[in-house]
Amino acid sequence: MAAPATDSRQGLAPSWGDDAGKLVLRVTVGVLVLLHGLFKLGSGPGFVLKMLAAHDLPGALGYLVYVGEILAPALMIAGLWTRAAAAVVVVNMVVAVLLVHTGHLFELTNQGGWALELQGLYLFGAFAVMLLGAGRYALAGRQRGLN
Repeated sequence: MAAPATDSRQGLAPSWGDDAGKLVLRVTVGVLVLLHGLFKLGSGPGFVLKMLAAHDLPGALGYLVYVGEILAPALMIAGLWTRAAAAVVVVNMVVAVLLVHTGHLFELTNQGGWALELQGLYLFGAFAVMLLGAGRYALAGRQRGLN
């Protein structure tokens, strides 16, 4: 009787490819979200404040966009408190979709793509980083916990 097939990596440390993939994912998502935050830093939070006012929410919450689009992505890129930072980006994107894009959830573009594909990429990319962590190519190294 033949022995059952097993995963050849079972019991071994993650391969360098796993850690390289985590690096590519977190840096890509982090840079793309950070660029949006830097734009808002230059132009001010006016648009966000108007959206909050339209939903009868306190304007002070609008300044949290800087946490979600500058601080959290920078931490993701660096690989510090990566899972927590990615969770902040996820929450930021959920709030953005609810405040600005709810009417587009089930729409397609003229080219057949999802109308919220960019927001979806940021949201689910950050969610994947939150689940995977930073990997060993991070400032925090192989530390466990929130990384």
